[in-house]
Amino acid sequence: MAKITRKPAPPKAAVPKKKAKAAVAKPKPSAKKSAPAKKSLKAPKPWTPAEVREVFSRFRAANPEPKGELEHVNPFTLLVAVVLSAQATDAGVNKATRALFEIADTPQKMLDLGEERLREYIKTIGLYRTKAKNVIALSAKVLSDFGGEVPRTRAEIESLPGAGRKTANVVLNMAFGEHTMAVDTHVFRVGNRTGLAPGKTPLEVELGLEKVIPAEFMLHAHHWLILHGRYTCLARKPRCEVCLINDLCRWSEKTV
Repeated sequence: MAKITRKPAPPKAAVPKKKAKAAVAKPKPSAKKSAPAKKSLKAPKPWTPAEVREVFSRFRAANPEPKGELEHVNPFTLLVAVVLSAQATDAGVNKATRALFEIADTPQKMLDLGEERLREYIKTIGLYRTKAKNVIALSAKVLSDFGGEVPRTRAEIESLPGAGRKTANVVLNMAFGEHTMAVDTHVFRVGNRTGLAPGKTPLEVELGLEKVIPAEFMLHAHHWLILHGRYTCLARKPRCEVCLINDLCRWSEKTV
């Protein structure tokens, strides 16, 4: 049988390699897209002296003789009530002090009552243990340093345990008729929200109000502002629709 010789298979044609695409440099992403420029918020227009006078004239016409809501029978009990009112409501303090002041309305009687028994009278008030300690200590200091009488200067009142600038301003105004401005949370809010006396601290608001309010209104000014903040210019839902000064108020979010 004849031998069959197979021809070798022809070599495969070399497939040409694809040319690598030239690298295209991609633009580097910018670190941050520039934020759109914020619209500049204009500061509210300052109150004019005529507007301030109009505001307090309206307050006076609506409530000629405003009274503080802390119950007291003399300067000493007023001092004690204000010290107890820190981080507490006036209504809560009054509920506790009605019975207390019947038996301890002088520094000596308060000392005779003693810290332990005092705590029982004021235990419904926040921080009552610390406050009881302060009231007994301030009673002793009023007796030893001021002859049993509440002092009549801001510095002297502030030297008493538990008494700060606001306490001094309330006592000086309500007990002694001084033209002081006590800034609590309500006055602070009203001063800032209305633009009447904006400030980052109670002291800034206090000094701002003293600067713009005419002297003839200063005796009652802090009461008008407290009552306005407590019953009309509320923290969460201000009652702009019944506000006496809504046409003058600078608050950008007022509802009327």
